Amino acid sequence: MKTPRTVLVALLAGAALTACAGPGTEPAGPTSTGAAPVTSQPDPGPSIGPSRPDPTWKGGPSKPPGPGATTLTGTIRAGVEPNCLLIDDHLLIGGPRDLLRPGARVEVTGRSEPGMMTTCQQGTPFVVESARRA
Repeated sequence: MKTPRTVLVALLAGAALTACAGPGTEPAGPTSTGAAPVTSQPDPGPSIGPSRPDPTWKGGPSKPPGPGATTLTGTIRAGVEPNCLLIDDHLLIGGPRDLLRPGARVEVTGRSEPGMMTTCQQGTPFVVESARRA
């Protein structure tokens, strides 16, 4: 008779502890590379009316790049490993993946991070802050 009670108490305690950890309580921390995550939300651009973005807008930074930022322009090529994108000898880290695709001619603004570890094993890591078609 004690075994079912013990099991019931253990189940209730487990349910109570699980209820304390609701959705969205995961700790926010650095990515596995140690770099801050880069958001890939494109700027909606200038509006031409109520809730309608300008269809001729091509995307891009809405403010000038910060100190130390660099702008690269070129055609993206695929790296040797999957999901690795390069412009010249720069490995693109982050940025809007709907815009950053092999063969696309783009202008990206960001910072070179030569000490960053990646799985791509080619190119100097370049953390993308903003991107637009060139």
